[in-house]
Amino acid sequence: MATTTSTRVLLASRPHGRPTAENFRVESVELSPLADGEVRVVNDFCSVDPYMRGRMNDVKSYVPPFGLDEPLTGGAVGHVVESRADALSVGDVVLHQLGWRDVAQAPADQFRTVEEVPGVPLSAHLGILGMTGLTAWVGLRVIAGLREGDVVFVSGAAGAVGSAAGQIARLLGASRVVGSAGSPEKVERLTSRYGFDAGLDYKAAPVREQLPALVPDGVDVYFDNVGGEHLEAALDVLSTDGRAALCGAIAQYNDTKRAPGPDNLSNVVTKSLTLKGFTLPAYLDHAAEFAAAMGPWLAAGDVMHDETVVDARDDVGAFVDAFLGLFDGDNTGKMVVRTA
Repeated sequence: MATTTSTRVLLASRPHGRPTAENFRVESVELSPLADGEVRVVNDFCSVDPYMRGRMNDVKSYVPPFGLDEPLTGGAVGHVVESRADALSVGDVVLHQLGWRDVAQAPADQFRTVEEVPGVPLSAHLGILGMTGLTAWVGLRVIAGLREGDVVFVSGAAGAVGSAAGQIARLLGASRVVGSAGSPEKVERLTSRYGFDAGLDYKAAPVREQLPALVPDGVDVYFDNVGGEHLEAALDVLSTDGRAALCGAIAQYNDTKRAPGPDNLSNVVTKSLTLKGFTLPAYLDHAAEFAAAMGPWLAAGDVMHDETVVDARDDVGAFVDAFLGLFDGDNTGKMVVRTA
């Protein structure tokens, strides 16, 4: 692959409801010669994540929206192939936010070196070793204040953050961990691979009907990736002084009408519940403590990490297929796009 051009995905129009392929376009551009302090990186893997859907709307949020007719961005890991910066050398493995393309070029301060871990793919730096694992750690430890002996319920538990959250909860001493997923196969994976005590298929029957039998003594901590009916179900079963870390609401990201609030919100008062939403950028100072815990767990085989890899080495347009697949539950674990 030539490294003098970059093929990338742009936002062609803002989606209304569920995004379609027509909202994106692919272009190839010639890269200018490196300026002093710049590096050129061939991306090995790029991340697509549900939060990116919100950035496609032209609304104020915790991160700026994507610009129309501008390249999309996101987490990526790759190798430096050319450098005019003292801080980075050819061959260095770097993590950065210039994803949705095969080749990235920018000042060196936009890239951070990471170590290759024997037996672990580079893509893990986008998942269990990166923002995905850190999000789960922060939600449980910092937001929900997980305590030893807690009963934990995780929605979207077969996804990247959800599967990490369930395993971290177990390793931190939860007495019971229950998760939801979107197929019998994924539910089975929760218990056989990720160490959940039980799981439910949210497509088989309403969550509010299934969940109480799996947590007869109630739930102390709820980690929410889904919102909607899952949040209502959790409010039904959260015990007195229960805590909920609200991480995402993928069930509502493509809604075109304002969704009604939970019909049992009064439980927050009667049960003295704490519901707190969070976004990761405000908690990056916890990265070191997370890494100190996750590194040994991963090396010892105490944490399993799965990926769904979409190959875009010959067609960068496959980024769009991977992204849209998130909303159909096509991924088990982290969804990544391989570009090199």
